[in-house]
Amino acid sequence: MANAVIGKKVPTFKLPVTGDKALGLGDFKGRKLVIYFYPKDDTPGCTTEGQGFRDHYKAFQKAGAEIVGVSRDSVASHEKFKAKYEFPFDLISDPDEKLCAMFDVMKEKNMYGRKSMGVERSTFLIDEKGVLRQEWRKVKVPGHVEAVLEAVKAL
Repeated sequence: MANAVIGKKVPTFKLPVTGDKALGLGDFKGRKLVIYFYPKDDTPGCTTEGQGFRDHYKAFQKAGAEIVGVSRDSVASHEKFKAKYEFPFDLISDPDEKLCAMFDVMKEKNMYGRKSMGVERSTFLIDEKGVLRQEWRKVKVPGHVEAVLEAVKAL
């Protein structure tokens, strides 16, 4: 799979999501798309970030954008996470890290001296034609959703 590069069309993809279906880039043709990558379902930072996107969802839709979250968790895990926090958007399951690799979000992490590979919290904004317009890496949750919404409105 090719990599996503700012200013270029994002390569096509299709992966399983909540709601017992698969979603791909083509499903969002004519709409802006915010893809946010997060490390793990139902953890504090990931929950707060998801709730932020949930709470601003109507504003994103009004600005012509759809939102999807991505982690390596299973669809079953996503279903529970989505239901528990009433997320109005789908969550993509990427256990094989195909989408993670395309957007280069797998990074070495150091937790209590143990190194492991994990998802770096990142968000990407794709325009109506499928072109990657903006990226946020090493995301800190406070204020992030609002910054992404402003970028969507400015596009």
